[in-house]
Amino acid sequence: MPVTHDLLADLKLDEEKFEALKKSDTELGQLHKDYLAKDKEVVVAEKNGISDESLNTLRKERACLKEKIVKHVDYPTST
Repeated sequence: MPVTHDLLADLKLDEEKFEALKKSDTELGQLHKDYLAKDKEVVVAEKNGISDESLNTLRKERACLKEKIVKHVDYPTST
């Protein structure tokens, strides 16, 4: 069963901190909206059984949005 991605878990952020970041960075807010919309698109596509090529394209687009979000989020890198 297809499920949405938990972006905040991937970013290791709680919702409160992420919301504060979005308030101070309007572009981050828009990227998050775009990410959520793309994630929903992926879930619907997975449920509807579209072609692997189309599904992979959607997943790559979602991953690209996630990378852009990561660039806006200031969290420590692990060494």
